[in-house]
Amino acid sequence: MTRRIAYVEDDDIIRENYAEILREEGFEVSPFATKESAMSAFAQSLPDLALLDVSLHGERDAGYQICLELRRMSAELPIIFLTSHDGEVDRISGLRMGADDYLTKDSTIDYIVVRIETLFRRLDAIRSAAEEKKNTNPVPDSKVSLDDLYSRASWQGTRLELPLTLYWILKDLVTHPGIVRSHRDLMRAANIVVEQNTITAHVKSLRTAFKDVDAAFDAIKTERGRGYRWVD
Repeated sequence: MTRRIAYVEDDDIIRENYAEILREEGFEVSPFATKESAMSAFAQSLPDLALLDVSLHGERDAGYQICLELRRMSAELPIIFLTSHDGEVDRISGLRMGADDYLTKDSTIDYIVVRIETLFRRLDAIRSAAEEKKNTNPVPDSKVSLDDLYSRASWQGTRLELPLTLYWILKDLVTHPGIVRSHRDLMRAANIVVEQNTITAHVKSLRTAFKDVDAAFDAIKTERGRGYRWVD
């Protein structure tokens, strides 16, 4: 099955170059130059993966807006930022908006393709495992319930809005209650290879998602220099 990638980039040369390279790698690519054209297409059907630039035609946060809308439309759609914005704040903002990965344009094409393929493999593995289970798996004696079929989580009966990466980080934490999970453990659980501060940003986003439904939430503890621990 050919995977369809939506690539949103306002620079004509960059857009066509990456689109051609990705097609040579076996992907079907739908390129978009503007936020409006991309969102119009997404309203009709979602791609298998979205590759987004941050700024579009002078609109500094257009890519972030697209990411937010896509995440509202699908919790499991893989989203990657591919951008020249390489600041720490930009990276954290992208991940907090719900992106699964954040790459800069100085990344090699081989690395970009590996990151894309990794997200597809992870999604396939999740769906395959979920098809075998076909049921919701509450964590014993916990306020959290996890549904692997749809990659959904709930807190005290209220559904959390989590992208796929945050879902698997959460699952690793709650299935090891009281045990410190290192940044490497959480990377392995989410099947990603990123810098330590990227995991930190993901955990911050996870806490925010819980606090959106429960302001008193305090079940994820930071163990300085070691990682994170779930205390329910």
